[in-house]
Amino acid sequence: MRLNARFLHSDATIIAENNNLKLLAPITTKNSQTDNTFKLCREGRVKDAVTILVDQSKHGIVLDSDAYAPLLHACTNFRALRPGQQLHAHMLTNGIHQNVFIQTKLVGMYAMCGCFEFARQLFDRLPKRNIFSWNGMMRGYVVHGHYEEALLIYHDMQRAGMQADNFTFPFVLKACGDLGDLQQGRDIHDCVFRNGLESDVYVGNALIAMYGKCGEVEFARQVFDKMPQRDLVSWTALIAAYAQNGRGNESLQLFGMMQLEGVKPNSVTVASVLSPCGDLAALQQGKQIHGYIINRGFEPDVYVGTALVDMYAKCGSVDFAELAFETMPYRNVVSWNGLIAGYGQNGYDIQLLEAFHQMQQDSLKPNWITFASVLPACTRLSALQQGKEIHDYILRNGFESVVLVGNALINMYAKCGSIEFAQRVFDKMPRRDVVSWSTIIAGYGMHGYGEDALKVFYQMQRAGLDPDHITFVGVLSACSHARLLDEGLQYFDIMKKTYSIAPRVEHYACIVDLLGRSGRLLDAYDLIQNIPFDCGPVVWGGLLGACRVHCEVELGECVAKVLFDLEPTNAGNYVLLSNIYADAGRWHDVARVRTMMKDKGIKMRPGCSWIELKHRVHAFHAEDTSLLPSGKK
Repeated sequence: MRLNARFLHSDATIIAENNNLKLLAPITTKNSQTDNTFKLCREGRVKDAVTILVDQSKHGIVLDSDAYAPLLHACTNFRALRPGQQLHAHMLTNGIHQNVFIQTKLVGMYAMCGCFEFARQLFDRLPKRNIFSWNGMMRGYVVHGHYEEALLIYHDMQRAGMQADNFTFPFVLKACGDLGDLQQGRDIHDCVFRNGLESDVYVGNALIAMYGKCGEVEFARQVFDKMPQRDLVSWTALIAAYAQNGRGNESLQLFGMMQLEGVKPNSVTVASVLSPCGDLAALQQGKQIHGYIINRGFEPDVYVGTALVDMYAKCGSVDFAELAFETMPYRNVVSWNGLIAGYGQNGYDIQLLEAFHQMQQDSLKPNWITFASVLPACTRLSALQQGKEIHDYILRNGFESVVLVGNALINMYAKCGSIEFAQRVFDKMPRRDVVSWSTIIAGYGMHGYGEDALKVFYQMQRAGLDPDHITFVGVLSACSHARLLDEGLQYFDIMKKTYSIAPRVEHYACIVDLLGRSGRLLDAYDLIQNIPFDCGPVVWGGLLGACRVHCEVELGECVAKVLFDLEPTNAGNYVLLSNIYADAGRWHDVARVRTMMKDKGIKMRPGCSWIELKHRVHAFHAEDTSLLPSGKK
């Protein structure tokens, strides 16, 4: 229950409004039950501890600040807001709230519980602020992800002439790291040095983490190497820094060095080192670490279990990912998100949707990360009805304002054939990024509305956003689908000259497709010949398709030979050449290509279709009779 109150006058009297906060009778003496409250606090049974204090007050027992402090400390650590409010009410009845030590404790309690309005009111009314009150506010802001506010408090503290200590710097360095604010992080590092705290292990660990999150691994390593004393957190922070910045091999090497120096990893360490195993697709090393985890008894940890699911999924071992998930003693939203994302990474979209529904049956509420994985699966399966149902859930639970979710919805609707709904989502987004604009542009393009796509592109420029290379893929593709030859060539030129974006394979593929659709096959061939890098089969394949459309046998033969060298086992290229021959009536050449395929053992992969039936997606292949009613096969 949220405390709805105002602080009035110098005695900080609370007027509680509409909250059923009961002010208890004055307390008059002590008794031995106080020891029980300390024990309950240590066990995390804060509510029970407060109940004992209430009983003491009913018997007229007087308690001083020493009795309240452990309870407030427990409320802070366990974020027990309701018991903390009740304690605050007690203090207002007996004057304990006027104690500066208790007031500082209250500031920290409200801040850690996320009640920043009341934390700030108490903080502002403190007769004298000490380092504990400043740190309490910063800690609360950082824990709840309000990093900018934490840094503002830090700068206010500096202006007030208060010197930061070894508890202050870890809070503000974490804020800088999570914001990716390298400049402020370096400035704070200078303050650490001036205050003589660079050798403090806690501050050093925070510096390593900050530099790692800001992409400065070498600076993180320098801090680590200069530390006179390192602990497990130091090693774990550096391992994570290398892993976060794509240097997985060095991360794994550090894990080995750490053990050679006699430092035993904990669950956070092994979870950090599993990440690079997944990124490097180092399945064997991942399995070895899994064996280490089992021997050390880390496996029941939900954090480690989730890291195992993620590692196996990235290595393509979905069966092991499922096994790791199933053996977890309990699962949270992060665990389910790991499994769902793993299914998506490996193309198991039907299983992904089934896991999403099972997650809800287990009474776990999806978050925006869940939807960022689920909606692309609906897109790949063209499961428009399921996508709409998920959209309804998103609206009911207030996730529509998350930009990533909005972008996924636009993409889903556009690729499932409903550009109107895609536009509605786009129009209702409170904030849009470059991806939002690029996605709606691509959506119009794939539906053949090239002129509409170009209008949106113009609106994007007027909105002050610079397009990136993906935006131009959408623009050029839209021009290709709508056969807007002159416009496409013009935007290809603008991309290079105005925005200094070097063309990639995707851009050349769009231009080749555009020239091919317009019948300018030789111009497309000349363009490919002048591409300053190896363009690969995508670009050549587009030209071969154009040769089939325009019955260009001679050029088609030339392009097919290139593709046979690039993709000797791709049946699609052989079939395209065979169809070119068939359209030209050259049946002996058709037979020759078919014989070539047979001799090389090349077979066409069967097509796969999906159908939505009773809120489920079913997949079937050609001549598949598994979905037919009994007796009709």
